[in-house]
Amino acid sequence: MNKTTVSDAGSPDLEKLNANLSRIEELSQRLVKAMASKRATSAALEGPGPDLALKASAAWWADAIHNPAKIVEQQVNYWGQALKHFIEAQQVLAHGKLEPATDNTPKDRRFANPLWETHPYFNFVKQQYLMQSQAMQKAVADIEGLDAADRKRLTYFTDQILNMMAPTNFLGTNPDALEKAVKTEGESLVRGLENLVRDLETSDGGLLVSLADRDAFTLGSNIATTEGAVVFRNRMFELIQYKPTTEKVHAIPLVIFPPWINKFYIMDLKPENSLIKWIVDQGFTLFVVSWKNPDRSYADVGLIEYIEEGYLTAINEAKRITGQKKVNAVGYCIAGTTLSLTLSLMKQRGDKSVNSATFLTTLTDFSDPGEVGVFLDEGFLNGIEAEVRRSGFLDKYYMSRTFSYLRSNDLIYTPAVRSYLLGEAPPAFDLLYWNGDGTNLPARMAVEYLRGLCQGNGLMKADFEIGGTTVSLADIQVPLCAVACETDHIAGWRASYTGIEHMASTDKTFILSESGHVAGIINPPTKDKYGHYTNAAWPTTPEEWKAGAERHAGSWWPRWGAWLAAKSGAMTAARPVGDSAHPVLESAPGLYVREVPTL
Repeated sequence: MNKTTVSDAGSPDLEKLNANLSRIEELSQRLVKAMASKRATSAALEGPGPDLALKASAAWWADAIHNPAKIVEQQVNYWGQALKHFIEAQQVLAHGKLEPATDNTPKDRRFANPLWETHPYFNFVKQQYLMQSQAMQKAVADIEGLDAADRKRLTYFTDQILNMMAPTNFLGTNPDALEKAVKTEGESLVRGLENLVRDLETSDGGLLVSLADRDAFTLGSNIATTEGAVVFRNRMFELIQYKPTTEKVHAIPLVIFPPWINKFYIMDLKPENSLIKWIVDQGFTLFVVSWKNPDRSYADVGLIEYIEEGYLTAINEAKRITGQKKVNAVGYCIAGTTLSLTLSLMKQRGDKSVNSATFLTTLTDFSDPGEVGVFLDEGFLNGIEAEVRRSGFLDKYYMSRTFSYLRSNDLIYTPAVRSYLLGEAPPAFDLLYWNGDGTNLPARMAVEYLRGLCQGNGLMKADFEIGGTTVSLADIQVPLCAVACETDHIAGWRASYTGIEHMASTDKTFILSESGHVAGIINPPTKDKYGHYTNAAWPTTPEEWKAGAERHAGSWWPRWGAWLAAKSGAMTAARPVGDSAHPVLESAPGLYVREVPTL
């Protein structure tokens, strides 16, 4: 194929134009190839099933029949606002003024460019969009005859459509993108196309926007650098023991179980915000589990394998290395949920190896799973089951996309605009780098978790069977501390509180950190950024607990550290990493965290 060129004497502008045309032609070919290789997915994983539309339509028509005045009022109100604004904008221009009409729409950080306020075209587009959004949101909120779950789903997916259709997401209605395209003579759009093609190729034809520069970080070099070593490995995990930084350490070791939905180094991004380093510096012998990133050969691995070959094995190996009869355990997110299962099994088996338990952003009561609940309808779970039967695992692509849509403006559209319309490189941001470094889930484990715990709420109901027995929150009787986060969109703090409140321990502490699922946990004392709440009482409802809670400035880490120290025994000489039966297999952060499964 002959490349398209513009001929003239060697003008620098024409040379640049010809170079850009050549790049566009090459990128277009790559784009077509990437799109052609898009993975086959179940329609159930792409959006809500037809049941939601049918329920919403039936409810709307029932409203229209029984209360037509309400429907007419909604429509007339929107039409009146939109038409009034159109007439006002037209009159301003008719009087020869190049300025917008009166703007009473609410502030929205997506519309930060001054042209959204001063330019009549962009201001008109913005006002009409915000009016339409308000009208649609009100119409959905006013529909009667929907149960709470369906209303939440309808509201969520309506908001997703509105976010997707924002004028900032399109070149012709984005002043930032147009200004930059003119300023760079189109170079920004070519770079944006390059970014788009790269993301499509990376995700096998699916689109996941790169949130961070993939080349900016190297594990063990400028991220996940706390000194330690892998001292045990099996098919499920590597056990990392961290090198002590104090002459004396507490006798009872600490074992952290991170979620296997993500990788453990969220707790060790860099020294100044590393929870792992902070724990070691407080004089604790620390072990951290680094889970294997599964491929299709792990299809039959379920929650019992995570417990038997993961939790119980890690606890026993930590006991052997330290010579202790007990450990303190930490479970983060889904690993906290599974720690609850483990503690119940251990109680029934008479195993007293866990001295205390800490639960970070943990759900054990899924009666109100929060924003994630919109993905727990039957159609979506059927789609998950069909996908994992086909592939043997739940690809990280689906998990990443699902969680991104819970914060679509922050994690999808704003980064997409920056990358594809402005042509900017993703930032070198450690947290976003980790966010994009996802993991797969074994097929059986994913279904057990989603069906039995999330949808069925089996742990709270005490009807979830695992390992030949039925587990219950009433079996959890060890001293415990739970940390939830106030604006957590994955593990809502109220549901977290309710689950912990039902555990049978007589020694319970609940801490509510400000901020969200990650920032509320990775909140080092040196930053003095987010505060936290405590309340020694355990009222039945989380609202009562919050009403009686005391706010404390700063991180929850020192408060938890003091609680943990009291559960960790006397001080003893710092221990070396590993022992003769547990030689160093690999320097931290280990092999498994770096592996890319062969799928």
